[in-house]
Amino acid sequence: MEYKFAAQLFTLREDLKRGIAPVFKELKEMGWDGVQLSALPAGYDPVEVAKALQENNLGTAGIHVSIDRLENDLNQVMEEVTLYNTKDIVCPFLPEDVRNQDGYEKIKALLNEVAKKAPEFRISYHNHAFEFDTEIDGKSALEYLLEPTSENKIFAEIDVFWVKKAGKDPLQFLKSYAERMPIIHLKDMTNDERQTFAEVGTGVIDFVPILNWCRSSGVEWYAVEQDICPGDPMDSLQISLKNLNQLTKHLQ
Repeated sequence: MEYKFAAQLFTLREDLKRGIAPVFKELKEMGWDGVQLSALPAGYDPVEVAKALQENNLGTAGIHVSIDRLENDLNQVMEEVTLYNTKDIVCPFLPEDVRNQDGYEKIKALLNEVAKKAPEFRISYHNHAFEFDTEIDGKSALEYLLEPTSENKIFAEIDVFWVKKAGKDPLQFLKSYAERMPIIHLKDMTNDERQTFAEVGTGVIDFVPILNWCRSSGVEWYAVEQDICPGDPMDSLQISLKNLNQLTKHLQ
């Protein structure tokens, strides 16, 4: 399967304030296959977003939707996501007050309920490091949420940086989610005491075995996100894309 790289728009949250269409045009010219929708400006028009995707021939690697909207605005979310020609809806974050056993149990039930109400879509969960701080039934809260059983309808969207930040081996952690992870988050970590965000291919994470595993395990999109960039976020995305293209040349 070919590698399809998408720019995660949280990286460009400030750039998007100058206009969705010009940012999408710049990303296409840079060589991105698509975007993962997130951090769109307040009051954005979904029709404008869909038009900018179409005009720039960008695919949609899913959309990040808050737990509040999934619970209280699901019909509108489904209408919006259909406009973007994707079936991937991702819960990207949880507030602190639900980061406990009772909270995670409720979130797991809620996301499974959303999956039942929206059977034509895939509902995924995107991790940080905090899910490893809580243990449920002898495993981390993240493993509990993503438990690969037929009853659990929650797909994984593993962010390899946050797995590494939690002290785990990203490659080993991924292996439980073969054919259950349509989108992966690629993000590197600096090789210093800060252990902060870095452009893909410039830090300590070994992406070659991860990319190899993904290609044979059902991953459809590779979303690149850099929460904080040292300079212009567009420059950071360009470095990550260049390095990924070089890495994947050796894997084909």
